[in-house]
Amino acid sequence: MTDTSTETPSTSAKLTAEAVGTFLLVLGVISTALFAAGFGEGTDAHNKGVGFLGVSLAVGLTVVAGAYAFGPISGGHFNPAVTVGVAAAGRLPWREVPGYVIAQIIGGLVATTLIFLVGLFGPEGWLEAQRSAGFASNGFGDASPGGFGLGAAIVVEILFTAVFLIVILGVTHTKRGNAFGGLVIGLTLTLIHLAIIPIDNASVNPARSIATAVYGNTDALAQLWVFLVFPVIGALIAGFAYTAMFDGVSKPTLTGATRA
Repeated sequence: MTDTSTETPSTSAKLTAEAVGTFLLVLGVISTALFAAGFGEGTDAHNKGVGFLGVSLAVGLTVVAGAYAFGPISGGHFNPAVTVGVAAAGRLPWREVPGYVIAQIIGGLVATTLIFLVGLFGPEGWLEAQRSAGFASNGFGDASPGGFGLGAAIVVEILFTAVFLIVILGVTHTKRGNAFGGLVIGLTLTLIHLAIIPIDNASVNPARSIATAVYGNTDALAQLWVFLVFPVIGALIAGFAYTAMFDGVSKPTLTGATRA
C-alpha cells in the first residue's frame, strides 16, 4: 500500500503494524488450513471443508484487510521476502529491514501459538494428528501435498515470489500506483496459492513458514531452510529487476525541430 498521509509514522508504529499484520495473515490462512480445509473428511459423506480454494481465499482476504488497515503505517509487507524485495527496489532503507523481519516473525509465531492453544481444547487426538501431518507447514517430497520434489519447491518459491513482488512494486509505485493496490495484492496472493498449494503448500513468505514449522514435525523443521532462502532470492531478483526494467531514466523524445 502507498501511504498518502503527510505524517511519518514512528518506528515503533511501523514495527507494531508489521507484527499485527503478519499475525492477521498467518492466523487467517493457517486457521483455515487446519480447521476448515478438510472439515468433514472421513466422517461425513457431504464434506463441508473449504479445500485449497478456501485456504487461497483466506490468505488473499487477510492481506487485503491488513494492507488497508496497516499499509499506510508500515507499507503493509507482512512478509520478510517482501521487505527484502522492497529494499532491493530502493523503496525501503536497508537499515530498517532487520526490524521489519523480526516483527513479522514474532507476529506469525504469536498466531500459530494461539492456534496451537485452540487445538489443545480440540477433539481427542486432533492436535497430535495435525502436528504429525506438519501443522500446515511447507514441504517437498513426502511433505508435499502432491508429492513434488525439492527442485519443484525451489523453482516455484523463486518464481512466484518474484511475480508477487513485481505486482506489489507496480501497484504501490509512487507515480503509477493506485487506490486499489491492496485488493490487487490480495488477489495476486490468492492466485499464487491456488497454483502452488499442491506443490509445497505455498510459502512465498518465510515468516509464515517459520510460524508453522515450529509446531510441525521434524520434517517441517528440516525442510524449513528452503522456504527461508528461496523466497528471498525471488524477492531480490524482482526488486532489482523491477528497478532496471521500469524505473530507468528515459531519454527525452526528440521533436521535429531538434531533429533538424
